[in-house]
Amino acid sequence: MVSAQPPLDPQYPDNQFQNFQLSMQRVRAAHSNSDYVLRQAFKKKGIKYPSKNIYIRSFKGSNELELYARNKITDTFTLIKLYKVCALSGILGPKRWEGDRQVPEGFYFIEDFNPRSNYHLSLLINYPNYSDRFFSNQDKPGGGIYIHGGCMTVGCLPMTNEYIEEIYSICVEARTAGQMYIPVHIFPVRFNKKSLNFLGREYKNETEKHKFWVNLKRAYDYFEATKKVPPTMYDQEGNYTF
Repeated sequence: MVSAQPPLDPQYPDNQFQNFQLSMQRVRAAHSNSDYVLRQAFKKKGIKYPSKNIYIRSFKGSNELELYARNKITDTFTLIKLYKVCALSGILGPKRWEGDRQVPEGFYFIEDFNPRSNYHLSLLINYPNYSDRFFSNQDKPGGGIYIHGGCMTVGCLPMTNEYIEEIYSICVEARTAGQMYIPVHIFPVRFNKKSLNFLGREYKNETEKHKFWVNLKRAYDYFEATKKVPPTMYDQEGNYTF
């Protein structure tokens, strides 16, 4: 059994990280442009801003990205904002090799912040993870998957510049406050009755995809029932376990 969970987040401010980010003009502008809107959005939901407990969840089939937060690690997550992903490449199903134009599906965290991105601002997710490396092309699984601005993509999650400024600012604040690893879960669809019928009809002969989606659905169902992110590990066959 291999842990998919990063080390526990340290509970102290990272002023060096914040100082570097705010030394970048784009980040300062993003902070200035979005600070009031974000504070009002968090206040409306009864969550303190900035928060050091945030969670991002995205659905490829509906081009949606959700931003959740909570006040304490023992609290349940509250939906703060729902964003529209403004473009999508590939089809439903996981990313399996470099150049397949697929947006990954699975359980990730933000690995890096790029304030000098060619796509305004960008947040790198840790694709390929252990599961991806197990199932994907061993020589060229691909990489460089970001949540970014610019509204164009060949496998990332692109946002409008306005939206990425908000998301980037929220993540910078969370990282500064001590959340070293911000979870990002990417699903093909919301696993409700309508979407399950769609997957069964449109992908009826793709047994490997269905096996993979059943694995993802366990975490989706857990969050829907509890509004908590399940601890995730990998088994020896590359599957997620909870």
